[in-house]
Amino acid sequence: MRILLAALLVLGSAAERKPNVLVILTDDQGWGDLSLHGNSNLATPAIDSIARDGAQVERFFVQPVCSPTRAEFFTGRWHLRGGVRNVTSGGERLNLDERTIAEIFKAAGYATGAFGKWHNGSQHPYHPNDRGFDEYYGFTSGHWGDYYDALLLDHNGRGVRGKGFLPDELADHAIEFIAANKDRPFFCYVPFNTPHTPLQVPDRWYEKFAGLDPKLRDRDPKLENLAATRAVLAMCENLDWNVGRLLRKLDELNLAKDTLVVYFHDNGPNGRRWNGGMKGIKGSTDEGGVRSPLLLRWTGTIPAGTRVRPVAAAVDLLPTLAELAGVAIPAGKPLDGISLKPWLLGEAPAPPERLLLSHWAGKFSVRSQRFRLDAAGRLFDLEADPGQDRDVSGQHPDALARMTEALQRWKSEMTLKQDERPFTVSGRSIYLPARDGVPKGGVKRSSRAPNCSYFTNWTRAEDRITWDVELAAAGKYEVVVYYACPKADVGSTIELSFRGCRLEAALTEAHDPPAYGPDHDRAPRDAESPVKDFKPWRMGSIELPAGRGELALRALKVAGTQVMEVRQLELVRAD
Repeated sequence: MRILLAALLVLGSAAERKPNVLVILTDDQGWGDLSLHGNSNLATPAIDSIARDGAQVERFFVQPVCSPTRAEFFTGRWHLRGGVRNVTSGGERLNLDERTIAEIFKAAGYATGAFGKWHNGSQHPYHPNDRGFDEYYGFTSGHWGDYYDALLLDHNGRGVRGKGFLPDELADHAIEFIAANKDRPFFCYVPFNTPHTPLQVPDRWYEKFAGLDPKLRDRDPKLENLAATRAVLAMCENLDWNVGRLLRKLDELNLAKDTLVVYFHDNGPNGRRWNGGMKGIKGSTDEGGVRSPLLLRWTGTIPAGTRVRPVAAAVDLLPTLAELAGVAIPAGKPLDGISLKPWLLGEAPAPPERLLLSHWAGKFSVRSQRFRLDAAGRLFDLEADPGQDRDVSGQHPDALARMTEALQRWKSEMTLKQDERPFTVSGRSIYLPARDGVPKGGVKRSSRAPNCSYFTNWTRAEDRITWDVELAAAGKYEVVVYYACPKADVGSTIELSFRGCRLEAALTEAHDPPAYGPDHDRAPRDAESPVKDFKPWRMGSIELPAGRGELALRALKVAGTQVMEVRQLELVRAD
């Protein structure tokens, strides 16, 4: 009798266990970059298997760029409601009064881990560890300058150096997390960093594509950069291999039937290549810039081969995953998304009447089940004209009016004002990267894209580097500057100031590392900075008051042709 009772208790416990959730998000991969969608230029069998063994949402939409899509996945709400208006320099931060999917699952007893590109805030309390993730490894910025032994990655708020090719390393950390939490429900988020530029991939993957003449090309082949296409295809096959590693780990641990697997992209393709003939790439609010696959697998629960036909969006992921997992969403701000569970389980065949919003850089478009209202106010019938070639506004005035009215309502509800929030300084240690600073005078960034850049051309006493910060608490702080300076220029005296407090120190040690990164590229980079192995210089300690102000670096004496190059500051509480 005792044995029978024990067996029943074990069975009851297993039945009550909530499913694990594994969410895989890729960066700048287009809808057309999968063999699942008919691209014969490459093979993605592992990713394709998620759809084969589960479900695919046929018309799924994200935002035209990275951080807005991630914010919508995290919150179930349009990104503008959460204050995400940019992809760098602070505009990517998700408002602190927004509740994230990680916080919801963590409150339900899940172990939570994220491994990859975060892109919704770096400093506490915007950091992943502050937004519901127990474990974090990756980078919080919008992109990185080199994917081999990556410098200044983030492991639970501390800077570390990577080992190996970054996407492979992210999968390694996710696999370790899954294995460590196999006996309890886990929420594992793997936002891979590729195929975002720089276009880097090991020889093992690139050799197949090095001389490829793709059979399938962009809708305007003259605009396609074949060197970039070849690199991206290789990067996509590497991604597929890593997705396969994650799926195999679930099999090895007998977790496949207990795990809901989700796969999608953050925006359209980062360049012109085959994308099913759709108009638009990354950054565009047209169909090709915002359409993504959404594949879901829960073996034994979601019927294999399910196809969901209603249009859906990234805002639907939070309510869908929560309902499938049986996790309650606490009362709070209203969601813009809906749960797709009825369609995934075959319970609701008729699509609802709904409209989806796309936005980037002040341009909006609206998608219905059939039509898209583009940023210029033209209407396209996507069922008859998937390439958006014929304006049908005159033939469908009712659809035009309904979608225009919805867009005006959304605009009235959301703000587009420039981000004016300071960067927060709280906790034991805070990094202030060049990305979040402002160059003044002759100081320049190492690239036009702030993400992963460093400050250079600091040559005059009137030059400044500043950060708009808010210190949560007064106290003594140690100031660490991550710098590079050749021997001939050593000797400058630098001042750090904040709200009337000043710290002076002379740089006495040379550090002149070479720039690298482009030597690993398979095609020339456009915006990413090269990287350097910057050295931490402990400038000294200073008493700083609480409050908001300008944290500034300037040179009191310039010893040579330049002061130094600066990658970031670190403020460490010393008391």
